[in-house]
Amino acid sequence: MKHFYFTMRGLALAVFSLTALSLHAQLELPRGSQKASVTQRVGISDVTIDYSRPRVNDREIWGALVPYGMNNLGFGTAKESPWRAGADENTTITLTHNAQVEGMDLAAGTYGLHMIIEPDNRATIIFSKKNTAWGSFFYDPSQDALRVDVQMKESPHTEWLEYSFTDLSVNSTTARLRWEEKEIPFTIAFNTPAIVLAKIRQDLENEEGFSRQSWEQAANYALNNGGDLDEALGWINAAIADQFFSQKNFNNLVVKAQILRAQNKTDAAEAIIDEALPLGTVFEVHTYGRQLIAAGAPQEALKVFQKNAKLHKNTWPVDLGLARGYSAIGDYEKALKHLKIAQERAPDELNQNAIAANIAKIEAGEDIN
Repeated sequence: MKHFYFTMRGLALAVFSLTALSLHAQLELPRGSQKASVTQRVGISDVTIDYSRPRVNDREIWGALVPYGMNNLGFGTAKESPWRAGADENTTITLTHNAQVEGMDLAAGTYGLHMIIEPDNRATIIFSKKNTAWGSFFYDPSQDALRVDVQMKESPHTEWLEYSFTDLSVNSTTARLRWEEKEIPFTIAFNTPAIVLAKIRQDLENEEGFSRQSWEQAANYALNNGGDLDEALGWINAAIADQFFSQKNFNNLVVKAQILRAQNKTDAAEAIIDEALPLGTVFEVHTYGRQLIAAGAPQEALKVFQKNAKLHKNTWPVDLGLARGYSAIGDYEKALKHLKIAQERAPDELNQNAIAANIAKIEAGEDIN
């Protein structure tokens, strides 16, 4: 009898345990709307959209499965809900830095992504501070961080709902929701130079700051991307002198000269270039001369090519540089003279052929730059 009691007690405990497990543990099986995630880097900022992908499956989508306007879904706390812009859990969008969506400010963070679809192909995209709920059943308009209005467009058939990024630049991208034969695009833009410069300041105070090259890169980036020129000058000076890693070289002196020139300190810039040129190889100086031509400073470029010829006598690139310098100021006769010298001194057929093509241009009265 005692044995029977313990057997029944054990059976009851087992049934109770199984019941408890069934309430708390479920197998992971394939979903009808499978989960997806897409990330796009813009500059050094990331945009990530996490969503589920419902299928068209011969259903009417716009105005039917996705109803127009705001609707009472019959569940949850929301009296009126937008579309969840996907399926199942909240579709979310994460921005690693402050951004502008369709020209409107949106702080860094993760947002629930919802949409209101209208029959005239207008769509309102909602970025909600509430990002952990299921679908749009608990949508709360007081939690809206931003709403933007966009126009839906016709699109080739997309069976499974899809988010993608197009029109990429260093500062912006266009996110696109495509489903059935419609797409909903919205632009996301970052102030990339400001974001990068803030990261540079942070990095220079950490491990990256122990490298001379980091200070050179920082100064060069600030110079070419609208940064503070005084700050850039301080960074390049640190690379040149007074730090344990500092080393004066052609490249960092050129960057310093460019910063000084941007500050309209022309005499100081020319003095730095005079200091830099003897430290450069014939090809480094030649490349700098070509950069000056591209920057619209042909007279300065010619001076650099002439100094290169004095520093590296009887070396074939110097005559090619002189030819480019004279061509840039319109003196084709001298340009032709130095091209022919360069062709004789060129070390290989590839360079000889390239120079021959430039000779033909000069003889036709064309600038070779």
